[in-house]
Amino acid sequence: MGTFHQGKSELHGITVVVETAGPEVFVGRCDDIDARGVILHDADVHEGGAGPERDRYLAKAAMFGIWKKFDRLIVPAEKVTSVRRLAEL
Repeated sequence: MGTFHQGKSELHGITVVVETAGPEVFVGRCDDIDARGVILHDADVHEGGAGPERDRYLAKAAMFGIWKKFDRLIVPAEKVTSVRRLAEL
């Protein structure tokens, strides 16, 4: 008997940080990673670019969580530079 988790990314269900080549960084619960990109649930986006402001945003997200702006979104694969667990911060 299978579950709906079968065939999903190893990060399925984990809150992750998705860094992009652009000014955005996304934080949300990973549903899957596939050819389209990273599929997130209950996600937020920070568009302040790299640097101290981004670092403060991620530190705050790791400590207190995020205010979701999106129920579900896909970060396109061509924009993604890294995906890591928020807990790794």
